Amino acid sequence: MGARETTKEFYQRYGQGYAETGQFYVSKIEEYDGKLFINFNRRDFYKITLLIAGEGTLTYPNKVIAIKPNVMVFSNPMIPYSYESVSGGEKGYFCLFPEEFINDQLKIESLSQSPLFKVGGNPVLFPDETSMAIIRNVFELMLAENASSYVNKYDLLRSFLQIIIHESLKIDPPLNYGKATAPAERLTALFLELLERQFPIPSPSHSLRLKNAKEFADQLSVHSNHLNRVLKRTTGFTTSEHLSQRMIKEAKTLLLKSDWDIAQIGYCLGYDHAPNFYSFFKKQTGSTASHFRKQDVANS
Repeated sequence: MGARETTKEFYQRYGQGYAETGQFYVSKIEEYDGKLFINFNRRDFYKITLLIAGEGTLTYPNKVIAIKPNVMVFSNPMIPYSYESVSGGEKGYFCLFPEEFINDQLKIESLSQSPLFKVGGNPVLFPDETSMAIIRNVFELMLAENASSYVNKYDLLRSFLQIIIHESLKIDPPLNYGKATAPAERLTALFLELLERQFPIPSPSHSLRLKNAKEFADQLSVHSNHLNRVLKRTTGFTTSEHLSQRMIKEAKTLLLKSDWDIAQIGYCLGYDHAPNFYSFFKKQTGSTASHFRKQDVANS
């Protein structure tokens, strides 16, 4: 698997001008001659595809899915995938957007459970005729709006995106490929990737999205006990131990490299109450956070 494909590389690969805003892109599949998914890789953007013609094979780390017309495919930066066309002549729509396009409205509880954001869920859905008509119409609206000069068009595009996500939540997941449990090595790799995606923390106002073993397990569609057993067997550490180790590594980096208040650093790592973070840091390192920071200053 190669390096993660960026949004800019995607545009360049298909001869498209790169949008410096990096906000949102929508297009018809046929404009790309059906060559949308090529190598098995991760991307740094989210993507929703509505296929109305063409067949192929979609490959994930833990499953292979036969793709036929009238299907929706949801892709996020967490999971690598590849697509191999079987029939050629794919037609339909797709949109892609980076993490920074997603605001709090798109991260509300109900939408967070959609195929777009839920790792380990059902990334492929088969809408009925009514849903297909609605979603196809929304894609047409997005195409028109994306080409407009309306000053608030990205807010409107987010609203269209919400409609698509809500429609996807109404669709029953297919029964033919189920929730296949990933082999231990793949589940471990998915967990570690999901963990690492939360770092580095970009600003004092940013807080970790996944803070405990259950939240990670839910994202991977496994029970927390199963995830713990797999990680303990393959790495020697439990989910909580991995998370604690990575949080301490980030805490040390922020204490040494940033001027953020210690309470702010604790908040970023999921501790709303500063004393809880102070206790966590002391337990993990044997030193207080303030002493750790002062000691580094003294030695520099």
